[in-house]
Amino acid sequence: MANLYTLLESRFPAALDAPFATNSDGSVLTYGELKKQSARYANLLVTLGLQPGDRVAVQAAKSTSMMMLYLGCLRAGAVFLPLNTAYTSAEIDYFLQDASPSLFVFDPSHEASLRPLATAAGVPHLATLDEHGDGTLCTEASQRSPEFMTFEVSDDDLAAILYTSGTTGRSKGAMLSHGNLASNCATLCEYWRFSADDVLLHALPIFHTHGLFVATNVVLSAGAQMIFLESFDIDRVIAALPRSTVMMGVPTFYIRLLKDVRFTRELVAHMRLFVSGSAPLSADIHRAFREHTGHVILERYGMTETNMITSNPYDGERRPGTVGFPLPGISVTIADPETGAEIAPGEVGVIQIKGPNVFKGYWNMPEKTAAEFRNGHFISGDLGRFDEEGYVAIVGREKDLIIAGGYNIYPAEVEAALDELPEVRESAVIGVSHPDMGEGVVAVVVPASAGFSDEPKLKVALQERLARFKQPRRIMFVDELPKNAMGKVQKTSLREQFRNTFVM
Repeated sequence: MANLYTLLESRFPAALDAPFATNSDGSVLTYGELKKQSARYANLLVTLGLQPGDRVAVQAAKSTSMMMLYLGCLRAGAVFLPLNTAYTSAEIDYFLQDASPSLFVFDPSHEASLRPLATAAGVPHLATLDEHGDGTLCTEASQRSPEFMTFEVSDDDLAAILYTSGTTGRSKGAMLSHGNLASNCATLCEYWRFSADDVLLHALPIFHTHGLFVATNVVLSAGAQMIFLESFDIDRVIAALPRSTVMMGVPTFYIRLLKDVRFTRELVAHMRLFVSGSAPLSADIHRAFREHTGHVILERYGMTETNMITSNPYDGERRPGTVGFPLPGISVTIADPETGAEIAPGEVGVIQIKGPNVFKGYWNMPEKTAAEFRNGHFISGDLGRFDEEGYVAIVGREKDLIIAGGYNIYPAEVEAALDELPEVRESAVIGVSHPDMGEGVVAVVVPASAGFSDEPKLKVALQERLARFKQPRRIMFVDELPKNAMGKVQKTSLREQFRNTFVM
């Protein structure tokens, strides 16, 4: 089978002077330049002695140079290993020791702390890449040939390793193959109706599957173009929207847009599609966006280990509070967490996935890999249910399940009830130690209006919406919820912050 890059290249525009990416400074990278630059990076890797399967670790700011390195890795058969820019030196030390990369690329401002770690880990080659997309990596690549014969690989050959967040133990490196990524981008390109006429507003990070594989690969496979923003800057996003047809974002993006008076129905009347993922989109934000703009956000569901799994339909009802249907070619079952037996629609169970999108396993963790699969299905750890029409709703993570007084309480259900209240902008529900119930339900709320903190009022409002055992025993108010770079609420942090809520 073909290298992922070869498959993407086959979909490039015939006219290679067509734009691929427009940067914040107005500079444009064409498809012809993409081919030449990715070839230079591939040649650099070969010159350094990297063999197919060798890892290239990168902790650097988002830039088109980093994107070209990713494509160069694909072309040379190397394994791209992007690392979150928020990772600490201790975390980087673990990744370098675990993945044994042949090349480590990092921001030169962190050289004093990272170079010794790379040396201790035995990394043979080091290079720098700064926030402007410049550094020793680019200098070296610029001296290489712009021609490269892309290596042939099999579907099972690794294209990337992405480390999971490690909230339930040490981080795990999810191994994604050329076949995994190729199947998913082809499916999404067709399912979301991408064409060469599309312009994607790209404000996502590219150390994560959403910005790297979903956004980038789909644009390339359609021969489309993107407006490439280094981060979500509200002014630049507002300015770029009139030139865009599609936006992919996390819920935080849409929350911030709705707060900006410049974000009007007229501004986005021409837009074709808004996609949300990486964290749950509250039904309240879903409805508010529709009322404000006339557009219905398309919410989807994916994981580092599987890329995209489900999506609300392009045509048809995009149902708030759900992540739609299993994508074509992907099998999704809701199963009893203990037995693996499928359960009836409406009942909550663990989500299991099977398909060409599912990763090859965890790097250096054969036992963990074996434990995460059952009857050929990947056990996601997410709890969900099918409704009667086949839409999937995510209820939460197994590790977030609250057991109070012997009752199972799913945080997402309580959060959905809270988010429907006009006084609530966002919420997160956690369980903390309780002397009588085992765990007590605590809701952490960002109020819709600054300064609102009427706990009794919200408790009364929930009495008609939730069974008594599901109702929060305490409601705490904060200015904002702790979130990672992809907008996912960090409940571990909240559990630590409020762990003494019920201490007598």
